[in-house]
Amino acid sequence: MRRLREWILRISGLFNKQGKDRELDDEIESHIQMHIDDNVRSGMTPAEARRQAMIKLGGIESMKEAYRDQRGLPWLDTLWQDVRYGVRMLRKNPGFTAVAVLTLALGIGANTAIFSFVNAVLIRPLPFKDADRLVTLWERNPKQGYDQNLAATGTFLDWQEENRSFEAMAIFESNIGFAVTGQAEAEWITGARASANLLHVLGVEPMLGRAFAKDEESAGKGQVAIVSYGLWQRHFGGDRNLVGKTIELDGKAYIVVGVMPPKFSFPGMTGVLFAVFANQPADIWVPLALDGEARQIRGDHVWQVIGRLKRGIALAQASAEMDAIQQRLASQHAGAFMGPLTKIIPLRTQGVANVRLGLLILFMAVGVLLLIACANVANLLLARAMGRRREMAVRLALGAARGRVIRQVLTESMLLAAVGALVGILVAEASIGALSRLVPSRVAATTPGWEGVGIDLPVFGFALLATLATVILFGLAPAWQAAQTDLQNSLKEGSGGTGAGKAKQRVHSALVSAQVALALMLLIAAGLLIRSFSRLERVNPGFQPARVLTMQLNLPDTMYPNDQQRAAFFDRLLKRLVTIPGVESVAMTLLVPFGGGGYNCAVTVEGRSEDNRGRDYTADWRPITADYLRTLGIPLVEGRAFSEQDQEKSQKVVLVNQSFVHAFLSGEDPLGKRIGGGIGGRFSRNGEPVIVGVVQDFKQLALDADVRPEMYTPQAQTPWYSSRTIVLRSREEPGALIGAMRNIVRELDPSLPITRLETMESLLSNSVAQPRFRTLLLSLFAGLAVVLAVIGIYGVIAFSVSQRVQEFGIRMALGAQRSDVLRLVLGHGMRLVLAGVGLGLVGALGLTRALRSLLFGVTSSDPYTFVMVSLILLGSAFAACYIPAHRATRVDPMQALHYE
Repeated sequence: MRRLREWILRISGLFNKQGKDRELDDEIESHIQMHIDDNVRSGMTPAEARRQAMIKLGGIESMKEAYRDQRGLPWLDTLWQDVRYGVRMLRKNPGFTAVAVLTLALGIGANTAIFSFVNAVLIRPLPFKDADRLVTLWERNPKQGYDQNLAATGTFLDWQEENRSFEAMAIFESNIGFAVTGQAEAEWITGARASANLLHVLGVEPMLGRAFAKDEESAGKGQVAIVSYGLWQRHFGGDRNLVGKTIELDGKAYIVVGVMPPKFSFPGMTGVLFAVFANQPADIWVPLALDGEARQIRGDHVWQVIGRLKRGIALAQASAEMDAIQQRLASQHAGAFMGPLTKIIPLRTQGVANVRLGLLILFMAVGVLLLIACANVANLLLARAMGRRREMAVRLALGAARGRVIRQVLTESMLLAAVGALVGILVAEASIGALSRLVPSRVAATTPGWEGVGIDLPVFGFALLATLATVILFGLAPAWQAAQTDLQNSLKEGSGGTGAGKAKQRVHSALVSAQVALALMLLIAAGLLIRSFSRLERVNPGFQPARVLTMQLNLPDTMYPNDQQRAAFFDRLLKRLVTIPGVESVAMTLLVPFGGGGYNCAVTVEGRSEDNRGRDYTADWRPITADYLRTLGIPLVEGRAFSEQDQEKSQKVVLVNQSFVHAFLSGEDPLGKRIGGGIGGRFSRNGEPVIVGVVQDFKQLALDADVRPEMYTPQAQTPWYSSRTIVLRSREEPGALIGAMRNIVRELDPSLPITRLETMESLLSNSVAQPRFRTLLLSLFAGLAVVLAVIGIYGVIAFSVSQRVQEFGIRMALGAQRSDVLRLVLGHGMRLVLAGVGLGLVGALGLTRALRSLLFGVTSSDPYTFVMVSLILLGSAFAACYIPAHRATRVDPMQALHYE
């Protein structure tokens, strides 16, 4: 009780200090009066005597704090006094305070903003039960160059039956388009087909209703669906009685058996495959309906596989078992285009593989930015401490411990950091919204965590840690310097002081060189990305994307149940579209370049079923109409293009690209060679097609992706897919034709929803959206770093000039020319800059190695970038040094000799 009473009295004393302050004021005033009397006796006027006494003692506020130190007030009391005094000192220097706070806010805010993305995408657990046990499984064929390949149905069923490492496995097919029909206006949605146990493998349950039953993945029993929360709200008005009702998908009746929770997103959680194929989040899920024939297929690689490891099973153990199973299957089914190995990837790793390195690079960049900000504020505090050394000397002279002085300066640093952190959190909040809008839509939709980016408890905790780190980084050096004040010299100095000590100058110089080095490292990294992106944009795609419009349509099987009906509809559509004024040509294909997908199949080439290295022949495949090459502006290298005479009952023909010829027919005439195989054997049904032409290579997947062997078949000879993409070239701006295209589709079939109506230039731009995003952000951070570094250089040189006014005056009085003073100051500043540039170049050589996988057409040690960026930074630094150096040349020697 006695100790509690003492604490209460101490705390209450913080709010009732008038008596103590009055007693302290009287004591200080008597001490000042003693010095005034001494000055008057020496011949000064009373006013001058008081002024000199105040200068001698460092001011009323310094005296108050010094006397409090001497009297040893309780620690809580002194802490409160430190905070109050720190606030008063910062308020007395609003310019310094504003610059320091804004600098820290910039560093802390940028770090907090980027960490919010890192936390949401890379750290926060996936919203599935025991998500660390979820993995994706792939076929792997190193000889063929496939590190991750989709699984065939028969292969998956064997995996499922023979493994002992997994609790369960499921397969799914993403990006399946459905038209929700049966209402006033059809809505096109993205869905997925999955095995009945998918939700069980993920460890989630529907919010309403139930998951799929096992027998619902059998042929004829799969007419059920589970809808997403978003579709439930958007299309069905949140009807809680939707479960059990019938909806129409592509004209077919499906019974809704479940509604998923609000934050469930799958397969969007599985990221962007091969940096190209995006798994869009599904709005609806339907079960696979596999018949007996489909369960035996091993050459069609169409299914993604997800599995849940048993508890205690390591990834390496499961991988070894699956490799053994796959090798046995590949030997049993030789010629079925099966990879001999498997690859197992944790679901988290799979989902973030395409963004992880970019995020870490950006996080490292803002960390460097924070270091530069701290160095800048440390230099400001060191310069400010020079003007307060008399205050610190008075404190020490009156008995304050050096630790007490350090605590006072650190308290002021903590106040600066706290205000900077508050402003920084506001900056981060605004930045998160802006950055979220800049994130490429495909990345945001397919990568786990983007929808949950924001300021939450972990992010707030990070901001707090960043604040404490900044206090240590920028506050310790000024605090230590303040505690090392020379009492005798400081109390003898006049109000202006004569200059900083060599130790203080070395600290200033080291901080400036460090800022330059860090800024140069960031600037070189940004320069490499800028050059890489510039080269990527200049890549020739191999076709002419200007004035080309694309439109995707999907025909419901219920309304267009066979190839003949689908072909008839598309023929009518093409004939109508070509009549639109301004249209130059119209064509059709399955998937357009940069459309985010493709089909690959095993093929046999006449006379060469397998080369001497044991590699199976595989090629990407697309059906096209006769005008496709002309519409996209793709040159024909050899032979002929397709014509209207290439119909279903005529000779089967095929076009191949140059890469196909180089890979499989090098040194031979490709024309007339027969090709067999194909997707499930359908490509070569009714006779093997003959190569009639070779087209120039052009980019299909991405500008930075290698062109793969490709083959193209006439649309009339391969009409079995219900989804098609229309390609239209106009003589004018293609956007003006969108309305006419929509009207024609509605006239032919009002129930058909149109999807992905966009220009080819837009598709091309979206394909480089991610490198554009990271290049933009890193360039922004590098620019801010350079600005902070230049400000730091200017501040240090300007402070040095102000401290050496007398020196410059003496030099000029003794005959030095203004050019000599200019060279002296510039030489001092540029020596610091050159030291920083040297350190920065060494650091950049190590840093940029991490960028290798993000660069295109540029090496991580590109000499042009290193030299040009260094020259840019040197030029900026020279300008920052020249301004105060020029000011030094204007010093009047007579005034400088009277300068205190």
